[in-house]
Amino acid sequence: MSLIYTVLAFALALGPLIVLHELGHYLVARACGVKVLRFSIGMGRVVWSRRFGKDQTEWAISMLPLGGYVKMLDSRDPETAPKDESELHREFTRQSVWRRIAIVAAGPIANFIVAIGLMAVLFMHGVEEPSARLRAAPQGSSAQIAGVRGGDTVVAVNGNPVQSWSELRWQIIHATVDKRELRMALRGQGGGSYAATIPAERIAQLDVEGDVTTALGLDLWRARARIEKVLPGGAGERAGLQPGDLVLRADGKPVVDGMAFTETMRAASGRTVQLEVERAGRVVPLAVTPEKDAASGRGMAKVLLSQPVEMVTVRSGPLEALARGAERTWETSVMTIKMIGKMITGEASWKNVTGPITIADYAGQTARIGLATYLQFIAFISISLGVMNLLPIPVLDGGHLLYYSLEVLTGRPLPARVGEFAQRFGVGLLFMLMALAVFNDLVRLL
Repeated sequence: MSLIYTVLAFALALGPLIVLHELGHYLVARACGVKVLRFSIGMGRVVWSRRFGKDQTEWAISMLPLGGYVKMLDSRDPETAPKDESELHREFTRQSVWRRIAIVAAGPIANFIVAIGLMAVLFMHGVEEPSARLRAAPQGSSAQIAGVRGGDTVVAVNGNPVQSWSELRWQIIHATVDKRELRMALRGQGGGSYAATIPAERIAQLDVEGDVTTALGLDLWRARARIEKVLPGGAGERAGLQPGDLVLRADGKPVVDGMAFTETMRAASGRTVQLEVERAGRVVPLAVTPEKDAASGRGMAKVLLSQPVEMVTVRSGPLEALARGAERTWETSVMTIKMIGKMITGEASWKNVTGPITIADYAGQTARIGLATYLQFIAFISISLGVMNLLPIPVLDGGHLLYYSLEVLTGRPLPARVGEFAQRFGVGLLFMLMALAVFNDLVRLL
């Protein structure tokens, strides 16, 4: 059932995005007067089709479920070349270079519009996320040296307002990719405000592929370790823990929050830990021996803690939500391009290239978390499709846009022989990237 759920989540995420991408090409082609012969969902042999409209466009479903295409009247292919001189004016290559650019660019643009729309809807509805309140930074960490205090909340990074942990992390990743200093404005628990700066030299040392927030000593604020539920038959029940207990100390050391308690239990697999808990206004000593988890080897007390992090609802009005959706789409696109650049220059690993298996896995995971998280994932995939298709690789939309840009600059189209060579090169490069993506997926899976 889990596999079926993952496959369905993947299909529901990617399928509509491909259809909308191709629909962008189709609608702009029609608006430019180009005759569309076929609109196909999927690649390869057609398994189902119907013809509609004045032009009797064939709407088809093809055998290979990945991708799709729009086949237009085109003299470069004998199969799609005009059969009647009366249709020559509706042939693709006879359109002005600006119309051809518009038709080709319409697919990626449709993906960006979808992403903006999804994010705007989420911002208007309101998304519940962990707040940007910080846990006490470890001694000697960059955050601690910069003066960040535990329990305080970040309200802006490098002049950009943040409301939630995801927005804070996004700004930190931006600073890491750009290797610039991190200027944080914080609101203290008592209501005062102050600034903390982590220098660019320290930021430049971070691994952009790693957990940059943890590397800086920044972590989510957690509530005190108060027991909410004790699971039957577990180590916590045998030790005498009860709902409402507040864990004060473990082996004589203060337990500052729920995460500290969890980390203590994980590290004490099979070893007895002496606890002090506050119950009904008095301190009660208890001894708990965490059970060893067969999968991870970590200790488990089998208790649930009360709300571990502070949550906030990020919500915007219609116009602000639209603006924020456009801003987030732009920032994500730029970030993706920067990461591709870093992979080309060797600053980032090619292990970051992912394929359909990883995407399907993430689709299943986000769908299980909730609708809002799943829609955020779909928006991100839509942006990725838009950016990928704009890469200047022959065969992709970006390759064709490169041809037409050269035509605008030189005043004449690319020679057919050069175009054929570029197409072969593009197909080979695309297959290499696909093979790398699938290889990385299998390595992650195994």
